[in-house]
Amino acid sequence: VRGVWVVRGTLADPDSIRLMVERVSAAGFNTILVQVRGRGDAMYRSRWEPPSHVLPGGAGFDPLEAVVREAHARGLAVHGWVNTYLVSSPWILSEDPRHMVNARPDLLAVPRDLAVELYDRPAQDPSFLQALIDHARASEESVEGLYAGPANPEVGEHVYSVWMDLLDHYPLDGLHFDYVRYPGADYDYSRGALDAFRTWLRPLIGEDESRVLDEFTELNPLAWVEQRPGAWDEFRRRQVSTLVERIYLGAKKRRPDLLVSAAVFPDPEDAFGTRFQDWRGWLERGIVDVVTPMAYTAVDSVFEEQIRGAIGSAGAGWRVWSGVGAYQNTFDGAVQKVEISRRLGAGGVILFSYDWLVSEGSAPGGGAYLPAFGDRVFSGR
Repeated sequence: VRGVWVVRGTLADPDSIRLMVERVSAAGFNTILVQVRGRGDAMYRSRWEPPSHVLPGGAGFDPLEAVVREAHARGLAVHGWVNTYLVSSPWILSEDPRHMVNARPDLLAVPRDLAVELYDRPAQDPSFLQALIDHARASEESVEGLYAGPANPEVGEHVYSVWMDLLDHYPLDGLHFDYVRYPGADYDYSRGALDAFRTWLRPLIGEDESRVLDEFTELNPLAWVEQRPGAWDEFRRRQVSTLVERIYLGAKKRRPDLLVSAAVFPDPEDAFGTRFQDWRGWLERGIVDVVTPMAYTAVDSVFEEQIRGAIGSAGAGWRVWSGVGAYQNTFDGAVQKVEISRRLGAGGVILFSYDWLVSEGSAPGGGAYLPAFGDRVFSGR
């Protein structure tokens, strides 16, 4: 697999779609992962979510349909790239009343810093959402924006519906999870998640301890999670894995030939312990076909260690596509990452991102990167 992630801005115009497909095809790529759900919105005709703000009003075309048509005509595989729990930038918020941040702020993940403050506050109170926005803006170096809460069944149902809608209406070759994790260990402390944890844990610890913790909760809403931190982490981890499994089984029932992949944190311990993203478990259980470790580093030894470890966890090289952060590397550095991946036996490489590769900031820039890269690493393949 010789792939590239394509961020949704490139899909906003039919001409930019055609140019993108022409460029990646000419350079020797054979797979494109297009961002069809960026921030709880749609770059396609969705039954469930509003159009992305990057689409001009009255665009009159279906970006995903155009990508599939253009790419398949050139023999390129198209994978829909779906951002799972990340639903909004903290700075650019949808004005559409149908968007989750506007219609259902109660489904948003709450950071621990705001847990007590927001526990009894109605989610429809404008100050509830504003508190989450302000916190996300103040934390932008560590958190990408507003997330949906994985423990809420309605969130899982909604994301599942998004995937099935894509499968029912587009002849995609694959679907690709991204942001299928918690933003960090200090999320989700929403009331709904805390209540769900108590319901889950209660039969496991017995009536006596449950009664004591219920009494403490009247003074401290975090009593249960503070007394049982290990169980709290396992509960959060299970929320993500349960959704991955449900979507995988639903997708395969509809399309057994569909390839389901996931972009994952390259350090499995960090992914497991602080993001609650158990991608090694997903591989072992067979609920994803392929993982793409986002090994975004310029250091060859670090990259090699991360990809080697992922292949070891997968048990087969074809189940790992190396994620190469081209923007963090020199041109030669990115080429070297491909060579390392091949030597290790990875099933492919995915470059992040097309949009950067054709920007003036890349070197060589202005559209020269892709053909030069193809000549160096894809020639004859």
